[in-house]
Amino acid sequence: MALRLLYLAFLKVLGWVALLARSEAAKNAEILVLRHQLAVLRRQVARPRPSWADRAVIAALARLLPKTLRGHLFVTPGTLLRWHTDLVKRHWTYKRRGPGRPPTRPSVRKLVLRMAAENPHWGYRRIAGELAGLGRPVGASTVWTILKKAGIDPAPRRSGPTWAQFLHSQASGILAVDFFHVDTVLLRRLYCMVAMELSTRQVHILGLTAHPTSSWAVQQARGLLMALDDRVDQVHFLIRDRDAKFTDAFDAVFASEAIQVLLTPVRAPRANAYIERWIGGCRRELLDRTLIVNERHLRNVLATYETHFNTHRPHRALHQAAPLRPLPHPEDPDGRIIRHDLLGGVIHEYTQVA
Repeated sequence: MALRLLYLAFLKVLGWVALLARSEAAKNAEILVLRHQLAVLRRQVARPRPSWADRAVIAALARLLPKTLRGHLFVTPGTLLRWHTDLVKRHWTYKRRGPGRPPTRPSVRKLVLRMAAENPHWGYRRIAGELAGLGRPVGASTVWTILKKAGIDPAPRRSGPTWAQFLHSQASGILAVDFFHVDTVLLRRLYCMVAMELSTRQVHILGLTAHPTSSWAVQQARGLLMALDDRVDQVHFLIRDRDAKFTDAFDAVFASEAIQVLLTPVRAPRANAYIERWIGGCRRELLDRTLIVNERHLRNVLATYETHFNTHRPHRALHQAAPLRPLPHPEDPDGRIIRHDLLGGVIHEYTQVA
């Protein structure tokens, strides 16, 4: 860099020597032209970006100009001072410590968040004490700041599991029920009640009616328990929303089998995410692509989709198997694959034949 600077300075000196052979009138005319060009460039360029060599030449020549002419430069005295400050920073490269307490190490912050996630009932003082026992003394206020910046509530507000954690841990003993509606071609609204066994993802279309009532819902609940048969003893919870059709008589049907009914919060579809996901998938894959004529048509369509969902459709939670069909053994990769069309080609199923 130093050699390059000397080379540029040598070229500039040669250019200045060449100016001695020119007349004063020619030099004055060139100065006026250059000033005008500079004024034009200032209107077009809001902030010029000179290189380090340009800065060095400007800083050296600016000292030779009178103070009255220094105002015409596109750099100000403050700019020159900033350039000098940058040079000083580059020269003195030792580490400088800023004011205030040193920042918390990322490893400590990660450990604090880990302890808070794994121990929901621990407060910030309890976490600080645990860190001190591990040889990482951190102030309680520092732990509190870390938790607040991460959006983690105080211990009393996060003492219980979330709905997602509860559904995942207790899926083997949970039933989920819900309603959804379908509008026919003649704008008649039909209501369907559906249930899902979260452990196997098996779906049960319980009933279909145009006038859902509480007594009708109770009748469908009894039908669900009959369909479960000997698997009723494996069910411990039933999740439902706060629909008015789910009355105390509906809950009593399940309470008779020692099944606890859990109510989801208001406007919280994630609390019953599995059945809500099924309803959304049924709409996208079937109902949004089919014109329903009447109740009988909808009953046949939903029965076909129920069979397809339980016996063929793959599920990631079941390692791509269907609820009522395990994955087949590996077959001939070059075997013939045929397609079966359901509901007039709305749904396709693929099987391999010998």
